[in-house]
Amino acid sequence: MKYNLSEITDVIKNRRTIYPKFFSSRKVHKEIVEHLLNNATWAPTHGNTQPWKFQVYMGDSREKLSKNLGELYQLLTPKDLYNEGKFKKISSRPFLSSVAIVVSMKRGDNEKIPEIEEVEAVACAIQNMCLTATAYGLGSFWSSPKIIYTPEMNKFLKLKPEDKCLGVLYVGYPSIDWPKGQRKPIEYLTEWNE
Repeated sequence: MKYNLSEITDVIKNRRTIYPKFFSSRKVHKEIVEHLLNNATWAPTHGNTQPWKFQVYMGDSREKLSKNLGELYQLLTPKDLYNEGKFKKISSRPFLSSVAIVVSMKRGDNEKIPEIEEVEAVACAIQNMCLTATAYGLGSFWSSPKIIYTPEMNKFLKLKPEDKCLGVLYVGYPSIDWPKGQRKPIEYLTEWNE
């Protein structure tokens, strides 16, 4: 075997969503964030379009992200659906995290490649970041509130109309024990054809 398969499997199986409210105040160093981003760029991408774009918020810049997310929630949420608790949660997450990475899909010029394949490539890039964070012992949370899929979010991120924000990846050191997880056995999910 070329790689230690049991270690790779352990990282995959131990990846967990850990919410920012469970992060400690310990800072994630820029070199680690760079490693997450570098590993993200090795996701599969049809035609090697590499459609990902990352905008990293650390330190004081998290205030800009927090303010924008809160304002968009207030602006775009119908009054009958507005929830003050949700507003506070969306606004506070950047501050609860050592780093927030806004991940977007930048639509390439090759129209032969369907948009869904570009979105899927970026989703794989996000998974690469989550797995790398797990290997470092970092918690990660891929947040995708409805407001990120709007023209207003694109404007904030300086994206073109054909581009899409796919979420905010919050990263930090957990202040809790690493959560356990489980999945359905493949027997319930798989149809074999031979």
